[in-house]
Amino acid sequence: MIRALAADLKREAERTNERRLLVLAGDRDRGVNAAHDVIEAVDAADESVSIVSTGEGFRFDRVGPRGSGDVLGSTREVVVLDCHDRFVPNALGRTVGAVDGGGLLVLLTPSLDEWPDRRDRFDESLAVPPFTLGDVTGRFRRRLVDTLRTHPGVAIASLAAEGVSEHGASGTGSETNGEPSTATIERDGHVEPISRNARPTTTPSRPATATFPPAVYSACLTADQVRAVHALESLATPGSAVVLESDRGRGKSSAAGLAAAALAADGADVLVTAPTYRNAAEVFARARECLGTVDAVDAGDEDHDHAASDDADAASDDAASDDSHLLHVPGSGRVRFAPPAVATDLPDDPDAVIVDEAAALPVRLLDGFLAAPAVAFCTTVHGYEGAGRGFSVRFRDHLLNGEFSVRDVRLDEPIRYAPDDPVESWAARTLALDARPAVPEAVAGTTVDDVRYRTLDPDELLADETLLGEAFGLLVAAHYRTEPNDLARLLDAPNLSARALVTGDRVVAVALLAREGGLPAETRSAMYEGQRVRGNMVPDLLTSQLRDEHAAEPRGIRTVRIATHHALRGRGLGSRLLAEVHDEFADVVEYFSVGFGATPRLLRFWRRAGYRTVHLSTTRNDASGEHSAVMLRPEEPAGVDLLDRHAAAFRDRERDALSDAHRDVDADVVRGALAACPASVSTDLTAAAWRSVVAASFGPGTYEVAPGGFRDLALATMVGDTGPNDEEGVSVDRATPDLAPQAERLLVRKVLQGRPWESVAEELGYVSTTACKRALGDAFRPIVDCYGTDAALAERDRFAEQ
Repeated sequence: MIRALAADLKREAERTNERRLLVLAGDRDRGVNAAHDVIEAVDAADESVSIVSTGEGFRFDRVGPRGSGDVLGSTREVVVLDCHDRFVPNALGRTVGAVDGGGLLVLLTPSLDEWPDRRDRFDESLAVPPFTLGDVTGRFRRRLVDTLRTHPGVAIASLAAEGVSEHGASGTGSETNGEPSTATIERDGHVEPISRNARPTTTPSRPATATFPPAVYSACLTADQVRAVHALESLATPGSAVVLESDRGRGKSSAAGLAAAALAADGADVLVTAPTYRNAAEVFARARECLGTVDAVDAGDEDHDHAASDDADAASDDAASDDSHLLHVPGSGRVRFAPPAVATDLPDDPDAVIVDEAAALPVRLLDGFLAAPAVAFCTTVHGYEGAGRGFSVRFRDHLLNGEFSVRDVRLDEPIRYAPDDPVESWAARTLALDARPAVPEAVAGTTVDDVRYRTLDPDELLADETLLGEAFGLLVAAHYRTEPNDLARLLDAPNLSARALVTGDRVVAVALLAREGGLPAETRSAMYEGQRVRGNMVPDLLTSQLRDEHAAEPRGIRTVRIATHHALRGRGLGSRLLAEVHDEFADVVEYFSVGFGATPRLLRFWRRAGYRTVHLSTTRNDASGEHSAVMLRPEEPAGVDLLDRHAAAFRDRERDALSDAHRDVDADVVRGALAACPASVSTDLTAAAWRSVVAASFGPGTYEVAPGGFRDLALATMVGDTGPNDEEGVSVDRATPDLAPQAERLLVRKVLQGRPWESVAEELGYVSTTACKRALGDAFRPIVDCYGTDAALAERDRFAEQ
């Protein structure tokens, strides 16, 4: 029965160049046996099959859910995803993308009626303290089951007990390993009319103005690919940048490979990078094919598949990405791969750089490629990465504001399967990959007075696809890392809640909130001894890393994400939403918190909202490429105490860290972080130190004589925000020196970070180091006026009279 169903689905998928989804629901062992039957029935070669599972029993190599990225850059005839032990939404997104047109995606699931109420190892990750597994809901899987039972192109076979069908009748399908497989076909998955999406047989024509050889264009399968390759011809001209955007499976990597080959054949050195070599494998495959006509030599190691056990589930292919993958062309041309951290330094001065899967790279690394002579960024618009994508959110403006001439190409026509493939639309619906904010026209003109604050109850989100799509779409569009796993957390995690501002029934701003802290003594003690506790980011940081055993005792609310509709930014909606959140939860928590990739703009926003800095990470965040800041807003005495002791600790750490681990942090980030730290700094310098500072500011002295005194005064000038803020985020009741931003940057770079005079002068635009030194003396004059002792002021006046 299952063999016949699989064969029928496969034939239909091949005729239509679409994919089909087959669900084998029921006992896992029977599901494994049935999956083998499916693979045999469709006569799939071993190398065209991928298994994603944490369990045993398969006769094929397998990877665990965390290793499912290994199959993402490949194309498979059959992919089997085992959903029994740990169903990870991200793994589903990755495996869907690996199935080729004419292929099958096979899901092994528990009984669909029972699955939403079952809890697995992924659910355990949602049961963050103080919640338990019993607090986790099954809304995401309930929604998933509904889509499986209603979406076109999905077949469902329910595997009954041995020898008995679900309707009580005996029925035997095939036998595998001697075990009878009995099934009831709940849905046959057929889509009518079949063959409606047969690919056109006409070959796209080469543009009249093309410079690449005709063979390059004859390898293109769609008009979109032709346009992409034609745009990539500009990489032969310095100062050119190309952005290729597409949904997965549209052939952007193939287009990049064809262009790389053509450039290399013309003598160019093309550097290719991607999160791992596997992500760029298609670029090299197409470049290798194209260069075969010019006798290219493949000097790289052959890519290889590998099995991964459950113990190796978290392993990636970083080792493979570090290998040398190189295509030589007779003469000087070549195509070579380097991992992003190496490629961003542009080793050996390439003529052009191609960045594949750019959306998955940190903004900090992407910025490095702006120094290349010419560069192409290939990025997935809607993929399992989900990610409001750092590329779209933060990096795109960097590129457009730079010196490149930028060409944009979007590829819409699928290469590997037909345009109306039902599995693609099923995955987009199920994982909210196509979630979008409300169209701008629907919210145009909305002001802060027009909106209403509301709770986004998970049951309401589950029942209202429009509400869910607009809310989740805002989170995706506004953040650089939003994944299908986050959709499951939104619907099922007991520690999370969502709030929104709406106009009419349109969502215009949304906040995702996490309940943290309030943990029992034994848990706090374990955290202090180094045990990681999920879902309590701020208490965990303050306890385990910053050594505060009592930090997890107060109850807090952390803003995980906050997003405003892009058409309404700058109208105060984010501030209004936060104010409503503060009002709602002020009586039930002792503090509010937030952690984010620190930028000057975000530091100002959170400071205006009453949050104060307690931490700046010593390393850059892998996703954002920025140092992460943690800020608190106290509500009750316990929160005030928590802020006071950690603000003071932050002040003390930064005095040393700014000339060590934070020596390269952006000066404006340092300014913003210190300005929001409510801890005063002593200006009780020795008489000798004061004389040195005054002499360097008003007389013939130099900074180098007493740098410690300068550092204390600089820190006191930058730190100590204890009063209310004006609308610019500046404290209005603190007696501080009145310094211009440029003078503060000079204090950060030279005095606090201890950078060389030459680099400081060059970065800040001084004509010479002498001018830079003079500016530093001028910057300290108002500092002396503000903090100086009577003796120091007398010394100042003495110099003024000379």
